Amino acid sequence: MGLSFKEILAQDVKQVFLNPLEFAETHLVNGEPMTISFDDIENIEREKKMKSSMDGIFTRQVFFYVASADFGPLPKEGGIIDLDGQKYTVLDATDECGIYGITMEANRSHGGRRV
Repeated sequence: MGLSFKEILAQDVKQVFLNPLEFAETHLVNGEPMTISFDDIENIEREKKMKSSMDGIFTRQVFFYVASADFGPLPKEGGIIDLDGQKYTVLDATDECGIYGITMEANRSHGGRRV
């Protein structure tokens, strides 16, 4: 008897979807090296919607995928994630069959460094 569909999906998480030779890259997530994949199309759409306020603070959103087995428990909305030394606030996180889709945002001032 062969593998179940769920077992095949679990193998595909790292062998296909989060393969560093294909779609993914290694980044420091909460101080730990993890293979993640940014959704560039989603990032472009979110960059178009970059919000600004009257006090010169800009918000940048980032969306990425990470294996749930690497990350640990699904992050909660409002939690903080450190991505490559930059602090982000979790806006949304979903579990998509062993892969988390995480949307986060960081703030910067008009004259500050890009986040």
